Amino acid sequence: MESEGGTLARLWARLVYYVKSAWHRYQRLHVGGKMLIWSLVVFYIALGTFLVMVGADRIAQTMYNFAQKISHMPYGWMILLAMLIIISFPPAIGHTTTVTLCGFAYGMKGFYLAAFGSVFGAAVAFVVLRWMFSQRLRKISSQNEKWQALEAVIRARGLPLIMLIRASPFPPWVYANALFASIEPVALWQFVLATCILLPKIALHVFIGSKLASLSDGETRKQMDTQTKILNGALVVFGIMCAFLTSLIIYRSMQSHIRHLDGIPPEVDELAAEAIEEATEGAPLLGNYSSDASHADEESTSTIRPGRARSVNSTA
Repeated sequence: MESEGGTLARLWARLVYYVKSAWHRYQRLHVGGKMLIWSLVVFYIALGTFLVMVGADRIAQTMYNFAQKISHMPYGWMILLAMLIIISFPPAIGHTTTVTLCGFAYGMKGFYLAAFGSVFGAAVAFVVLRWMFSQRLRKISSQNEKWQALEAVIRARGLPLIMLIRASPFPPWVYANALFASIEPVALWQFVLATCILLPKIALHVFIGSKLASLSDGETRKQMDTQTKILNGALVVFGIMCAFLTSLIIYRSMQSHIRHLDGIPPEVDELAAEAIEEATEGAPLLGNYSSDASHADEESTSTIRPGRARSVNSTA
């Protein structure tokens, strides 16, 4: 009972920390940032309401019809390519959905489009973000200790660590693009090569889309026997479970690896891991990541992250 009570206490302390941290970060946002957050909240509420009211069958049929229209257009593939490029820039979302749509429209042949569009879109986002925020990048590197730690870790371990972070589901696709654009030691060729490690995952989502397409069209479903329907459904579920479990394993491996790097002080490892976690909020190129803001946040929350070591400054 004591161990269970201790576990619950740690979970509660962690929850309180994240709630306080999120609230103070929200308070520091400018008006545009707050409007963006509330816009996303309203969007997801509206989306959830729409899904409940319309129903899964009609949504799947609509998605199938849209995919078929694209596939029958002479240059329909350019629409999906443009979508893949656009959603590579924050705060856009929908990379997985668009990749799945490639499977809807072209079957497994859609992998070539999804792979090229994903890598090319990520590279364009990397170059544009780094070019637009070059001055901010230098300011961040000189002021923020978490980012200094992350850059030191990346510089020490190079491409293998870049590939491991890129393969992790967190930060998500669009914010990972901004994250790597924020890390000055990461070269474009390293970023592109690391992005290519996601090709098996992209192929899996295209496969899921190709199987969902056959189940989404009412006419196609009527022509299927029960065994075929069950097989296609099982393949879709299996693919989703594989994607989820693989992502979870890679994320935990990435966090564990960063926190236990040989030859690097533990406090630096910890700060680097925290910098990656915070990149899900938009990466420093897009957020408020000054050292003053960081210290203000620590003072306002008066909370040490549960189970975490103190920062370099606090241990000095």
